[in-house]
Amino acid sequence: MKLLLFDIDGTLVDCGGQPKPLFGEALEEIYGARGDLPGYDFSGKTDPRIVVDLMTAAGIPAPVIYERMSELRDAYLGRLAARLEPEHVRILPGVVELLTVLAEREEIVLALLTGNWERGAGIKLGSVGLQRFFEFGSFGDGQTDRRDLPPVAWARAAEHCGRDFLPEETWIIGDSLLDVDCARAHGIPCLAVATGRTEFAALAAAGAERVITDLTPADEIVAALLA
Repeated sequence: MKLLLFDIDGTLVDCGGQPKPLFGEALEEIYGARGDLPGYDFSGKTDPRIVVDLMTAAGIPAPVIYERMSELRDAYLGRLAARLEPEHVRILPGVVELLTVLAEREEIVLALLTGNWERGAGIKLGSVGLQRFFEFGSFGDGQTDRRDLPPVAWARAAEHCGRDFLPEETWIIGDSLLDVDCARAHGIPCLAVATGRTEFAALAAAGAERVITDLTPADEIVAALLA
């Protein structure tokens, strides 16, 4: 049995830049600052890490950042739920076919491993009908370091499946250098897909076990994941 942990942004969907300004509005509302939002790379970061990085650079004291994090989360997610436009959320190539094939395999368990707050993950995937493929996952809630996510995913997989998963029985599928780093930190093989902001060569150089241009064709990807 294999546990497949999928990232969301840049791997499954492209939200067309919609979340970033909404994040900025929420930061302004709660902390009175946006930091260097235009120049900040969200790729692979957990939502709490984004807040900490931007607000620390803006001079907001750490205790204030953490004390008001839940307010920031709610302010951002309220905007995301109300204003994310599904017609501008693009499902990336091969995603629906691949997830459909994987979901039919009894020896495969699908889950999420994403820096999004859990509700935000649901909003993004739900906007384009992909949430149905994932019953559980590991999310950015309470985690600033992406490396902290796999143990949570394993614990939830054990609850869901009634068995533990070893690193070699797990794959992380993502598009960023932090996806690769997270996988390597736990001895998990990584399938890196160059559909995000990180180039193919950089993903390969980072040490991903396999790098592909997109999630097609499904049969070849399934064979690689089950090998």
